[in-house]
Amino acid sequence: MRAIVCSTYGSPDVLSLQDVEIPSPKDNEVRIRIHAAAVTPSDCAFRKADPVIIRLMYGLTKPRYPVMGVELAGQIESVGKAVTQFKAGDEVFGISPRSFGAYAEYVCLPENVPLAVKPRNMSYEQAVGICDGALTSLVFLRDVARIERGQSLLINGASGAVGVYAIQLAAFFGADVTGVCSASNAEFVRSLGAHRVIDYTQADFTRSGRYDVIFDAVGKSSFSRCKGALQPNGIYLTTVPTPAILLRTARGAIGGGKKAKFTATGLRQNKENLLFLKELAESGAIRPVIDRRYPLEQIAEAHRYVETGRKKGNVVITM
Repeated sequence: MRAIVCSTYGSPDVLSLQDVEIPSPKDNEVRIRIHAAAVTPSDCAFRKADPVIIRLMYGLTKPRYPVMGVELAGQIESVGKAVTQFKAGDEVFGISPRSFGAYAEYVCLPENVPLAVKPRNMSYEQAVGICDGALTSLVFLRDVARIERGQSLLINGASGAVGVYAIQLAAFFGADVTGVCSASNAEFVRSLGAHRVIDYTQADFTRSGRYDVIFDAVGKSSFSRCKGALQPNGIYLTTVPTPAILLRTARGAIGGGKKAKFTATGLRQNKENLLFLKELAESGAIRPVIDRRYPLEQIAEAHRYVETGRKKGNVVITM
């Protein structure tokens, strides 16, 4: 099969298209023929080993799992003899947060990982988009911030892959949403459910009011900068685990007042989250946003585009 192999840390040029052996499923695994995968800022971070903690977790000198990619959608081709939740032919979507492997034509995964039958009204490409930003946003907003109806929420990076789903989920939960993006994306962000939009090139969003929750979906701000824009018991969320934010998160675990929080959302995912998002997708409460599609052999170009920080929604790899 064809797969993208990352044999060393570095620029997008370290990604190479190779022929590797098709994996065989173990008794508790399913083999999926992948139709679509996502390219995310996290993928770029793992490719570069930046932050350096990635080396401690996934290999000091080179990636422990050379076939990258976490989010995937495809069709189950075969199942192990102990598998009970899926059958050959099932169209599925999900993530492989521990061993990766989505940048390939096939992958084998245990049936108990975050994997579910994809929404019936979505293509593989659309379903993998849901896996990308929506799973991350769901954990931050519902589980970490515990967003409630009527609360005020500001989303920095509202037009990115996490931001577009954070807006839709926050609207579903009944929050009052303010999105921060460029003027060119303002109407798009409003169409997703934002009540107000701030053009970051013209105004400082930290001086725009006070919010119960500030969600920095692109990790380009800081708790110290946003603290003054939080309500007395407000919460600052960020997707980027800097040393400062990890220290703030630890301090905030005790006591009251304004808090900063980060969580490794990939390690907190489960089937229930996927099924919840599937229900919302099928009802029309959330919709995928795909910016660009690349064939597998153009993976380096996809990584370069994601690293510009200008993508709107998801970047998808098609097999």
